[in-house]
Amino acid sequence: QVQLVESGGGLVQPGGSLRLSCTASGIVFGFYVMGWYRQVPGKQRELVAIISEGGTPSYTDSVKGRFTASRDNAKNTVYLQMNSLKPEDTAVYYCNALSGSTIYWGQGTQVTVSS
Repeated sequence: QVQLVESGGGLVQPGGSLRLSCTASGIVFGFYVMGWYRQVPGKQRELVAIISEGGTPSYTDSVKGRFTASRDNAKNTVYLQMNSLKPEDTAVYYCNALSGSTIYWGQGTQVTVSS
């Protein structure tokens, strides 16, 4: 059974930081591209960052310079370090795992940026 479990969300003030984690089980983690997405109510889920099997990240423009994606294949875990958070970063954050046409999603973790 495949599971992706996100953690690390919460409430943070503008300008603050959070680190999200997503731990996978039931897959050969090193074979998957890992992604971070976010979604706010009434809007489509949007890509935040992806990280290749080898650890090369890429980011959507709105988070470049503030967010850093990384992965530890030995721990089957992908991370999203989020710095200089803004209220518009408030969303449910999801991780996914992609290999070919196979994709798995986590359940999401809420991030709220508010004073």
